[in-house]
Amino acid sequence: MTNEELKRTLWDTANKLRGSVSAAEYKYPVLGMVFLKYVSDLFDAQSNVIRQRIAEPGSDYYIEDEATRRASEDVFVGDKTFYDQDNVFWIPKGAHFGTLLALATAPDLPQLLDKAMGEIEAENPSLRGVLYREFSRLALEPGKLGELMGLIARLKFDPATHGSRDVFGEVYEYFLGQFAMNEGAKAGEFYTPKNVVNLLVEILAPFRGKIYDPACGSGGMFVQSAKFKDAHQKTLGTQGDLAIYGQELMAQTRRLCLMNLAVHGLDGDLGQSYGSTFTNDQHKTLRADYILANPPFNISDWDGDKLTDDPRWVHGIPPKGNANFAWLQHMLARLSSRGRAGIVLANGSMSSQQSGEGEIRRAMVQADVVECMVALPGQLFSNTQIPVCLWFLSRSKAAGENGRIDRRRQILFIDARKAASGRVSRTQIEFTDDDLQRLGQTYHRWRGTEFGDGGEYADEPGFCYSASLEDVEKHGFVLTPGRYVGAVVEDDDDEAFADKMERLTAQLAEQMAKGAELDAVIQEKLGALGYGI
Repeated sequence: MTNEELKRTLWDTANKLRGSVSAAEYKYPVLGMVFLKYVSDLFDAQSNVIRQRIAEPGSDYYIEDEATRRASEDVFVGDKTFYDQDNVFWIPKGAHFGTLLALATAPDLPQLLDKAMGEIEAENPSLRGVLYREFSRLALEPGKLGELMGLIARLKFDPATHGSRDVFGEVYEYFLGQFAMNEGAKAGEFYTPKNVVNLLVEILAPFRGKIYDPACGSGGMFVQSAKFKDAHQKTLGTQGDLAIYGQELMAQTRRLCLMNLAVHGLDGDLGQSYGSTFTNDQHKTLRADYILANPPFNISDWDGDKLTDDPRWVHGIPPKGNANFAWLQHMLARLSSRGRAGIVLANGSMSSQQSGEGEIRRAMVQADVVECMVALPGQLFSNTQIPVCLWFLSRSKAAGENGRIDRRRQILFIDARKAASGRVSRTQIEFTDDDLQRLGQTYHRWRGTEFGDGGEYADEPGFCYSASLEDVEKHGFVLTPGRYVGAVVEDDDDEAFADKMERLTAQLAEQMAKGAELDAVIQEKLGALGYGI
């Protein structure tokens, strides 16, 4: 069975087991149990590593005498120090997935799972307040939880085989996506489609520095950024390094993010607690090199009336009834001197003139902080039909760290509404790898970045256009790409006009003659039936 088949089978079975429990409630125990299996397998793998170390000549822990080594083995394996030094979570015996699996039919299994999660948190400070500890409150039918454990037991993790990007990470991401599809619009609180994240990452190219997401959800931006960094270390021949910072409004979603980071072997600073980025900013002094975010857009209950004098509103006070331009300005305020940001927002943000939004947009353009605008297709998201776009902001468009080409007083417009050639389902499309490459390279060629393929940028009618700020001013500071890229130019077939007209006229005459013949046949048939015309 392939990994893809395994993920589908696991999901189908797990989804059947939830019965009448909603997807929104069910995802936390399922993902919590996946995490428990992951850390238990990692613990077992480390136990074997410790046994190997004391048996290998040349190891700092080598014990030459076989009898002494055998007698000492349990002591070494049972010493938390040897797990901590390799950043492996310590799992108490009673909290191990295998121990609990043996008790899968016990009537008090939910209580045992809650206790186990508490014991793991107590032994690992970085996990405190992170794990799901409400199995006993879950309204599952008797025996279902044990069946779920048996299902997840099919997952196997071997660091030596899978490395840091293991099957557990893939399962975790897959389950997040499936839960999002099940939850519909509500899923936007925790999940951004992987395809959209990949496009943000492909253009922003996070590689070295601080990365921040002020509405981090389940952490998909961080995971894909780390994958991008790892993939490009080889091609660039240099070491990448990303320090992760984030904040999340919802406590449960923050837990999903912390578990997601742990599953992928990533560390991150998500602040001291959950809370609003606007009213309880956990990273006030942060100056990030990359910001990637899919914040909740068009929200009206963001406490804007309490923040009218906030120093973040450099380009104008955001309207109290819509947080879109509050998000944009918050992210600008958290960028370093070379920082760049990629943000998913509703299409209205590109053209709205309501409540001063047009003036804020004008001020941002005139301040030369808008770098690139991308219009997205309407069927990328499974959980919303609101048309969306990507804003890319930059503190520095001059030639330098962000690219060898000086793009000051210019904005790149990309109309990607027809650029997605893949299909997920009848109602959902996606960017293929080739699509993502085309979109990403359009930007990298424009800026002349180290991630470009060496090709030269050129405007492409119907797809991309490099506009001056004067061009944008002529359009009333509206940032909709369709206004700038123009229409697709049809290929010229080099046929002379007179020749083409003669050919088409003859073709039309022939079609009209055939039409007359068909009319005569129809009249004859109708006459035979007594319905003559």
